[in-house]
Amino acid sequence: MARVKRGVTSHAKHKKTLDAAKGFYGRRKNTIRAAKAAVDRSMQYAYRDRKNKKRTFRALWIQRINAAVREHGLTYSRFIDGLAKAGIEVDRKTLSELAIAEPTAFGALAEKAKAALPA
Repeated sequence: MARVKRGVTSHAKHKKTLDAAKGFYGRRKNTIRAAKAAVDRSMQYAYRDRKNKKRTFRALWIQRINAAVREHGLTYSRFIDGLAKAGIEVDRKTLSELAIAEPTAFGALAEKAKAALPA
């Protein structure tokens, strides 16, 4: 019975890991043991930060909306409450882009939100 030689499989797995470690410093880019540990850790960071990116962008949009809405005499929370009471459903990303690119349209939304709030 012929023996199974596994060099091809191992070489392919090592090559895949070393390709993922391209650009790393020191032995982490060309030694399989160091590269495997570094790539595994980098994948954990990538997974975690894909979640954190959503959080970070939402916080940025909220800051931009807050800054824009204060020019119209409201706070962010009162503005969002006013939009909800007026029945206007616009996500924060769109509101942020409106505040930057279309200040007049954003101003109209702010006025509708202000009108929907109790005095």
